[in-house]
Amino acid sequence: MSERKIDKTTGVETTGHSWDGIEELNNPLPRWWLWTLYATIIWGVGYTIAYPAWPMISGATSGLLGYSTRAEVAADIAAHEARNGELVAALESADLATLGETDDLRRYAVARGGSVFRAQCSQCHGAGAAGAKGYPNLLDDDWLWGGDIESIAYTVNHGIRNETDPDARYSQMPAFGDILQDEEITSVVEYVVSLSSDDYDRALAETGSQVFADNCAACHGDAGEGNRDLGAPDLSDAIWLYGGDRDTLSTTVRNARFGVMPAWGQRLSDADVRAVSVYVHSLGGGE
Repeated sequence: MSERKIDKTTGVETTGHSWDGIEELNNPLPRWWLWTLYATIIWGVGYTIAYPAWPMISGATSGLLGYSTRAEVAADIAAHEARNGELVAALESADLATLGETDDLRRYAVARGGSVFRAQCSQCHGAGAAGAKGYPNLLDDDWLWGGDIESIAYTVNHGIRNETDPDARYSQMPAFGDILQDEEITSVVEYVVSLSSDDYDRALAETGSQVFADNCAACHGDAGEGNRDLGAPDLSDAIWLYGGDRDTLSTTVRNARFGVMPAWGQRLSDADVRAVSVYVHSLGGGE
C-alpha cells in the first residue's frame, strides 16, 4: 500500500493525481450536496415506478398510478367537443353555401377550419395559403375543379389523383414528348405563351395553334380557357401552377404533371372537413 501523501500547505490528503505539479486535494464533498444527490436518486426511482417510464418492445411500463399524458389530452379534446357539441352537429348538417357572414356557426367553422388548415394543409399550401410551385394558391379565383364551397369540400374530402379514394378528382395529361416532334412542342409552347402574353413569335405561334387544336383543345378548350369538368387548367389567364416560362412549359408538355392530394375525408372528421372548406372559401379566393 502506498503511503498517504499530505499537502504541506493545507494539511489535506491528496488523491495522488498531479497536473503540471499541481496536486488534487481529496476534500470530501459537502454534506448538503450528497444528501441532495441521494434524494434525487430516490425520487427518480420512485418516479419510474409511479409513472410511465421504461420502454418495452411494444410500449412502456404504465406505472403504478396509471397516468397517461395521451389520455389526458384525449380527455381535454373530448371535453372541448362536448362543449361544442351543438355547433359540431349543426356544422355536420348545415348547407355550407347558405352560412351567413355573421352566423355563429360560420364563425365557429372558420376558427376550427383555420386550426385544421395550419395543422394539415399549410405544409403544402403555405401558412397564408398562397401556395408554391406545384401547390395551388388558394387565395385567387383560379380553381381547377371549381372554387364554390361545395366544390372545395368535395376536393378536400376526396383529394386529387390519389390511390386511396375511388371518388378522388382525377385528370391526366399525356406526356406529349412521346407523341409530338420537338419542333411541334416548341411551336405549341409558343402558342400557349401567346394566349396570355404579347411577347411571342407570331409565325411560330401560328404553327403551334394547329398543333394545339389537334392535340390540346379537346381538354383545354379552343381558346385555352380550360375545362373544370376535366380538371384541365385555363391557359389564358397567366396563372401557372408550375411556371409559365417557355422552358417550364416545354417540360410540362413533354412530361406532363401529376400532382397528388390526400383524401382528407379518410383522415379527418366530417366536421373538420367541412370546417376547413369554409375556412379556405373565406380566404377570398373561393367563388
